[in-house]
Amino acid sequence: MTYIAEIKVMPLKELLDPQGKAVLHGLNNLGIKEVADVRIGKHIQLKIEATDAIQAQALAEDACKKLLANPVMEYYELEVHE
Repeated sequence: MTYIAEIKVMPLKELLDPQGKAVLHGLNNLGIKEVADVRIGKHIQLKIEATDAIQAQALAEDACKKLLANPVMEYYELEVHE
């Protein structure tokens, strides 16, 4: 069966986000001053062939831990669906 893993990777809240700060500065320069903070991350979608949702979840977790997210600087949220 085919499953889709939706993964959101974001910088840890304790760390400075230079991309986010640059976007916030750009928004302010454009006159959009109501935005208080910007954090820039990644959205990753994996199409996984697995026997069940539990196996698909485990494969996606493994991919996140081994390659997609750096736990020193980032956290991830993962959702698997058909």
